[in-house]
Order: sequence, then structure tokens, then C-alpha cells
Amino acid sequence: MSEENPRSPLEHVNATLSQLKEMRHYSRTNVEHLTAQWLLFDGELKKLGQAKAIEDLMERQGQLHDALESTIAALEEQAVALQPPPEDEAE
Repeated sequence: MSEENPRSPLEHVNATLSQLKEMRHYSRTNVEHLTAQWLLFDGELKKLGQAKAIEDLMERQGQLHDALESTIAALEEQAVALQPPPEDEAE
């Protein structure tokens, strides 16, 4: 982006929201995949002493997903606050 046409705060918020929503999608998918792996291989992984490692990854990925959700909600509120007033109100 050039210096001549800097982004507005609203454009920055919307760009960040777009990236976070993409991350949320992948985060949700990762939680689902880790859960499936843990459920499918719980018995074998326990025998190998690896079930706890997968469970820890599931929990951490779940925490990331929750943090993404709350950050997205806060930025969506910010985006609404940054919206310019409708033209009829501006006059």
C-alpha cells in the first residue's frame, strides 16, 4: 500500500477481522482433527504414553479458538463504532 493512500482505522480493523476469521476457521478445523485423532487412537496412544500430548494440543488449540472468538467479537464492535454516520444523519 502506498503512502499516498493510507488505510483508515476502519480499513485496518476490517483487514484484521478478515485475517482472524480465516484463522478461526482453521482453528476450528484443527480442534476437530485433534479431537478425532484423540478419540480414534486414545487406546493406542495411552499404551504408548502419547495420549496426554494430544490432549494437551487439543486444549491449547481450543484456548486459541476461544481467544480468536472473543477478539473477533471485540473488533466487530469496534468496526461498527468506526462506521461513518449515514448521509442523512451527517447533514
